[in-house]
Amino acid sequence: MFKTILIIILSVTFFGVLFFILVRNALKRKLDILVEEEKKKKSDDFN
Repeated sequence: MFKTILIIILSVTFFGVLFFILVRNALKRKLDILVEEEKKKKSDDFN
């Protein structure tokens, strides 16, 4: 019983961390794209 609970907790933790890393990287990529677009807009406004 204890072994089963431990396996469930470890697998949920593993997949939770994996999901968190994937989402964080996706959001970071999207944010970098938005920042670059904003920089281009501001540089175009000066010209």
